[in-house]
Amino acid sequence: MTVLVAGVGNVLRGDDGFGVVVAERLQTAAVPDGVRVVETGIGGLHLVQELMAGADALIVIDSIDLGRAPGTVLVVRPEITDVVSLPLLERNDTLADVHYATPERAFMLANALGVLPEQTWVVGCQPVDADSVARELHPDVAAAIDVAIAEVRTLVRWLGVDWP
Repeated sequence: MTVLVAGVGNVLRGDDGFGVVVAERLQTAAVPDGVRVVETGIGGLHLVQELMAGADALIVIDSIDLGRAPGTVLVVRPEITDVVSLPLLERNDTLADVHYATPERAFMLANALGVLPEQTWVVGCQPVDADSVARELHPDVAAAIDVAIAEVRTLVRWLGVDWP
């Protein structure tokens, strides 16, 4: 079992950098065999390239706005757009984005390439402000880092890889 854990987001946009901060914290601790922890920032194409190296499961850590209280951590199964289901012009426009800056777009491309694992989750944190230029997380979001780390480890253990 190979699990790819990817922190995504823009560290120059305050709470949007949540996933990157969590991934960096995970990398400072012992990571079990079978788990790769990467930080892809806003480079969704980098995430797709990591998946092309092979993974049986994917856990993405990100800031996601689901209208919850700031700092709320949620584990969700993302909806993946099937490129083939899109009308031809929309498909071309969608695939023309060379950055794939959002995880949803990266998931769509990885799925089209056949490298997106069936077991894919997002461990997300409700941001306070993910749009303003800032280098620090809001205190409510920063307080959720340990919760997100615990959720990632729980998912990895559920997949059969021991991660105390």
